Amino acid sequence: MAFTSDSAQVFLAVLDHGSFSAAARALSRVPSAVSMAMAHLEAELDLPLFDRAGREPRPTPAARALEPQARLLAAQLQQLNAQALALHQGLEERLTLAIAPELLAAPWHGPLATLAQEHPLLQVEVLAAPQADALAMLHAGRAQLALVFERPSMDGREGFQEVGSETLVAVMSPRHPLLAAGTPLREEHLTGTRQIVVAGRDLAQTDPRFVFARHHWRTDNHLAALGLIEAGLGWGWQPRALVQPRIAAGTLAELPLANLTNGVELWVDVVWSKERPLGLGAQRFVALMAPHASGPQ
Repeated sequence: MAFTSDSAQVFLAVLDHGSFSAAARALSRVPSAVSMAMAHLEAELDLPLFDRAGREPRPTPAARALEPQARLLAAQLQQLNAQALALHQGLEERLTLAIAPELLAAPWHGPLATLAQEHPLLQVEVLAAPQADALAMLHAGRAQLALVFERPSMDGREGFQEVGSETLVAVMSPRHPLLAAGTPLREEHLTGTRQIVVAGRDLAQTDPRFVFARHHWRTDNHLAALGLIEAGLGWGWQPRALVQPRIAAGTLAELPLANLTNGVELWVDVVWSKERPLGLGAQRFVALMAPHASGPQ
């Protein structure tokens, strides 16, 4: 093969610096070595790359035609070397983030974009799963991080960082008979009306903080929950930021409550397992999610 990582580097250095001697200084080599390297490359390719008739070598049309691919090769080699160094320093091969579906609208895209810029070859997997399932994946090693609501109790196996908050509001279809009278509702209306709950597939893992009604339907998908609520099949807790467009469009309505505030503010945490060391990518994501925090402890 004519082009190698070294010959591509020398070729680009001559193009960028305009002469063999200037390229040699930039590469900390002697000019004769650079000249010989280009002569050898031209012989291998059987193409003239530089016109040596003048004081300084001038790139030929063939050289300019090869330049874009040579620069791409140099950039890919730089990325490859950076990835190898990062892996040596503790970068994981794949970063899996499990997100509670109600938090899919939370601001986690920006930190991942920054992480992609810093480690472009890092494989990233984003999974949406009900909170109990997301935490189960974390403890099973299927995910390195979980973005979830605050837990009702501390788990000594978990490390976490608060990264913000979300307000859950009780919503219902405006067509539901419960809203027909137009009067404020009380807690007995919540407990006596079917509730649509987003929960994991393990029936024993339902968070009691969010189950008010004596009769409730379950789903592990927030879009399915919204569809059931909009169809008038019950009420449910949903993040205000997520349902605000539907409220504005008239397909959902916040329940008018007489004796309690319709809104539960919960902290949002990024959680990891203390039983497994965090890779560089996971550590960086945590730091980016909480820019004023010092990172995992």
